[in-house]
This record gives sequence, structure tokens and C-alpha cells, in this order.
Amino acid sequence: MYRQRCSSEQGSAVVEFTFLALLLMVPLVYFVITVGQIQGGSFAVVGAADQAAKVFVAQPDSSTAQATAERAVALALSDFGHQPDRATMTTTCNPADCQAAGTAVTVTVRLGVPLPFVPFAEGLSATEVEAASTQLVGRYR
Repeated sequence: MYRQRCSSEQGSAVVEFTFLALLLMVPLVYFVITVGQIQGGSFAVVGAADQAAKVFVAQPDSSTAQATAERAVALALSDFGHQPDRATMTTTCNPADCQAAGTAVTVTVRLGVPLPFVPFAEGLSATEVEAASTQLVGRYR
């Protein structure tokens, strides 16, 4: 009798282990991928803000500087695999004349990091990351 009951339950531990492993591992793997996306977004905005500020202070006039900085942000974000249209860039100058020698130019880049593997939720994002970089306009350009 004991032998019959044991033989009917053989293999159930493997099925239970497989089911529980899938139930626990899938959310864990998704969490790790999401954290990786957020970290990649953080690296992207730091690089984009830094390069945009450096490019901005090297330009001869404000309109060229703004356009070149926006292109630098788009390029830096696309290098990290993020869509440039999910980002915003703001530029502030202290004092207000952005081209005067000694002016501190601060470029701030914000990026909405999308949730991985969710193509149907266009406006949904995991988080928003932000970075700022400041450069001084040199006396000699």
C-alpha cells in the first residue's frame, strides 16, 4: 500500500519546483532588466548634459549654440539606445548673456526611461532621470 502511494506521486516535486521557479524568476528578471534600463538612462543623461554644455560654450552665437547643444543631446542619447524625443533640454545662463566671457552655462537634460518590453504603453515610463552640467564661457574662443 505504501509503495503504491509513493509511485503515484513520483515526479511531482520537479513540476512544483519548475512552476515556483518560473513564478519567482520571471518578475525578478524583469526587475533586473528595468533597473538596467534606468541605469543606462542615468548614464545617457549625464553624458548628454556634459557634452551639450561643452558644445554650447564653444559656439560663437546663442542660436547656433542652442541648436548644436540639442544635436549633441540627441546623439548622446541615441548612443545609449534611448529615443531623443523622450528627452527635454533646458539651458540657463548666469549672468543672462550666454555668450559673455565668464558666464556659467548650465544644461539640464531630463529623460523618461520607458518600461522594457511594453510597446503598447507609449506614455508609460519606469522613471524620469535628470542630470545637469555647467561650463564657463572662455575669454578666448
